[in-house]
Amino acid sequence: MTGAGQGIGRAVAVALAAEGVRVVAVDRRPEGLKDLAAEHAGIVAEPADVTDVAQVQAVVDAVDGAIDLLVNVAGILRLGDVVDLGDEDWAQTLAVNTTGVFNVSRAVARRMKPQRSGAIVTVSSNAAGVPRAGMAAYAASKAASTMFTKCLGLELAPHGIRCNVVAPGSTDTPMQRELWTGDDASAVLAGNPAAFRVGIPLGRIATPEDIADAVLFLASDRARHITMHDLYVDGGATLRA
Repeated sequence: MTGAGQGIGRAVAVALAAEGVRVVAVDRRPEGLKDLAAEHAGIVAEPADVTDVAQVQAVVDAVDGAIDLLVNVAGILRLGDVVDLGDEDWAQTLAVNTTGVFNVSRAVARRMKPQRSGAIVTVSSNAAGVPRAGMAAYAASKAASTMFTKCLGLELAPHGIRCNVVAPGSTDTPMQRELWTGDDASAVLAGNPAAFRVGIPLGRIATPEDIADAVLFLASDRARHITMHDLYVDGGATLRA
């Protein structure tokens, strides 16, 4: 799984390990992975950059035996109105959030096809389905990774491989806290009419564990007849538009 160094990715890795899954945890920041592997048995740290095809292939090649599950979590956020957004911000956002999902999914799918089994879950965002002011690059990259995962699911279905998407809303992670104007999520919960953004009807911000629970469900045999699905976990924030 990718993006395991912090936030949602770390929560998913811990949850999978708690279920007895051997987790190959990938992140470009080795320090977070070392702590994760030291604290939880069954987690193996593999520092790698998902935008680098050679690094991705090396990690996949190093896995012994079958690969039963891939969880794509690695992602970055670059804010800015389109007219002010720099070329590098746009390129980096698409490179990590979209091309990274392609690189890892392609490499793992090649291993899964001969097995005729497996599951791929991509953690996208509710921003993939609802326009967000100042977040065009992020939203576009997540929309692309969402549709990519569904197309992949269609191609891999005859081989017994399921591909699904989890689309979180505002979740209490370091990335989310960078958006806060104060010390808590009160502004997120209330929404911002000036930015055409509603609040969260359930009145709480998600925890990384909330998202991990959704990932584990879609990865499990309880979801054996679910593929190409996009599961929003956002407390109703998008009104499921």
